[in-house]
Amino acid sequence: MAQHTTTDDIRQAAVQYQVRITPKLVLSILWPYASDRIKEQIVAVGPISLFLLLFQIVVLRQGILDAAGIAAGLSVVILGLMFFMDGVRLGLMPLGANIGATLPAKARMWLILTFAFLVGVGATYAEPAISTLKAAGANVKAGEAPLLYEMLNRSSGLLVMAVGVGVGIATVLGVFRFARGWSLKLLLFPSLALALAATVVAELNPATRGVIALAWDTGAVTTGPVTVPLVLALGLGVSAVIGRGDTGMSGFGIVTLASLWPVVMVLLLSLAIFYSGGVVPPDAAQLAASAAAGAAPSLAELLAVSMQAALQAVLPLAAFLYLVQRYVLREPVRGLDSVVLGLAFAVLGLMLFNLGLGTGLVPLGQQVGGNVPSAFAPPTVLYGEVGGRLVALAFAFALGYGATMAEPALNALGITVEEVTAGAFKRPLLIHAVAFGVAMGITVGLAKVMFNLPITYLLIPPYLALVVVTLLSSEEYVNIGWDSAGVTTGPITVPLVLAMGLGVGGAIGVSDGFGMLAMASVGPILTVLLLGLVVGRRAAPAVSEAERPEEAAAPAAHVREAEAAAEEQALRRDRQVAAARAAASRAIAEQAAGPRLVLAFVDRGYADAPVRAALRAGAQAATVFVGRSFSSEERVGASGLAIQSEKEIIVTVVDGQLARAVAQAMAQASAAARAESELVEPATIVVAPVAHVVGLLEAASLAREAS
Repeated sequence: MAQHTTTDDIRQAAVQYQVRITPKLVLSILWPYASDRIKEQIVAVGPISLFLLLFQIVVLRQGILDAAGIAAGLSVVILGLMFFMDGVRLGLMPLGANIGATLPAKARMWLILTFAFLVGVGATYAEPAISTLKAAGANVKAGEAPLLYEMLNRSSGLLVMAVGVGVGIATVLGVFRFARGWSLKLLLFPSLALALAATVVAELNPATRGVIALAWDTGAVTTGPVTVPLVLALGLGVSAVIGRGDTGMSGFGIVTLASLWPVVMVLLLSLAIFYSGGVVPPDAAQLAASAAAGAAPSLAELLAVSMQAALQAVLPLAAFLYLVQRYVLREPVRGLDSVVLGLAFAVLGLMLFNLGLGTGLVPLGQQVGGNVPSAFAPPTVLYGEVGGRLVALAFAFALGYGATMAEPALNALGITVEEVTAGAFKRPLLIHAVAFGVAMGITVGLAKVMFNLPITYLLIPPYLALVVVTLLSSEEYVNIGWDSAGVTTGPITVPLVLAMGLGVGGAIGVSDGFGMLAMASVGPILTVLLLGLVVGRRAAPAVSEAERPEEAAAPAAHVREAEAAAEEQALRRDRQVAAARAAASRAIAEQAAGPRLVLAFVDRGYADAPVRAALRAGAQAATVFVGRSFSSEERVGASGLAIQSEKEIIVTVVDGQLARAVAQAMAQASAAARAESELVEPATIVVAPVAHVVGLLEAASLAREAS
């Protein structure tokens, strides 16, 4: 005898699935996600690497030494960045964002500033590009630049600490500025004055001049994918909770300060070491060790060093953030499994990046840089002394322009700037202005290395010009211009440019191959601020013309006619709205008896309460999915930090009479969770007739036929 299954039986039946997990299934699930991430890093690494390879082969007529090893190293860099960026998003950013939004509401200012300082220091150690500074010491000879050798070798730990302390001070000042609503100029001019004063002091002694370019290059290393998001999360939280003003420039300014204060701290540390007698003249054994420092380490040694550096960079920062959230804020860490997975990804990614840095990026940059002098210097002199130098400078310009145009964060900055300036400063104009500034800066930096020019005389004039231009510029353009340099120094550009400069310097016998990054930072600031003055002046006449009193005034009769027309239009609109509401009410009444699909979008980790509320209100079952939202407009600050909020999606089907009660119950449960934590966003609940959901009825019909 056939048994009939009722709808209630189907709703109450527990459905169990047995799925055999195979490598092919895992790959089919993960590959679409991983392939997108790999493509992002290929876009970041591929163009600049291909340009360097073609320049060496076609222009310099040199083959690629250890091409297979360099290709493998670049592939490892791509994998490392993929894992590291996802690890930061999953492991570090949830902790940093939660603390940034919660700490300002629960703690006093001194505790907020202390946390800001420690986050700035810890984030510096986790920056991928910081490893480049440590690797650069192998290319400096102790006999030619004793203080520079000391800073990059025996005192390399103190060097990184000085950079971290500089970022910490910058974070404190930036957060305090957000809280007080100060203009960036109020902190910018004193910070720049200290950096230039320390530069002049170092220039006075020939023995300390060698560290000036190194100090200014460190400012380009600090504005990477770890430091900027963490300090921005804290700064924006402070601005939202206790800020005294909002100029529409939230998120700008910290990058500028974080690129100046490391310069100050590194110069002060170098001067302190030198004048305290910390630089000991190298003996014969040390000179021999320095000469042999360029010997390539084994793969096992690189793996061990890379893993140790990754653990030391990521785990202390993660532990500090966890302790602050758990024991200072007394809040649980939601999604702890995702956080742990993210930290594992970050450690693995940073280890792979460091490994690829030593086997791919740095060797490529040094090899190309070492071959650049063959265009103008004996024994080859490919294009003559003058022509060869012009070829080398043209190469530097093309490298800077192309690498900047390919930077993803620059496009995000262009979108933000176009919105902030109400379309006056167009996105393409900003992108090309920044690219031109970087290209000119790298060109001047290469000229500094080729002609062994003092970096002080190349830095002070443009920065003095920037002081004048900054005084003439509005607050929004000051924030945009000074932060624009931070988007051009990513984890790929920094190692390549730094290694190339050291390679050129080593090939022509210059002890100091630094300075290209420093000049690449000042160039875009100057070009963007100058263009900002032009754009501002062009926009001013248009505003003045539109606001002239004689054009704004209208005869009284015309005013009365306009008011009458507006009243008639408002009445017509009200009648149309009333008719639409009546039609909607009839449609709702006609479909009230049908089943409804209820969708609720809540923050990840907060789906349990709305699900229980829906079940209590009459829903028979619910399914929860996890999703992420992406939007090109959700960008913050000059870094182009993308806000990718993870959501949980609750899906249930209920009778039409229960739909309103279920939706209200879920909304109330979500509101209660939001009352407990300011981080929770309001739930978005959608109710739709099942008949209007494409594919749902068809799937149910097929299921009935199969049973």
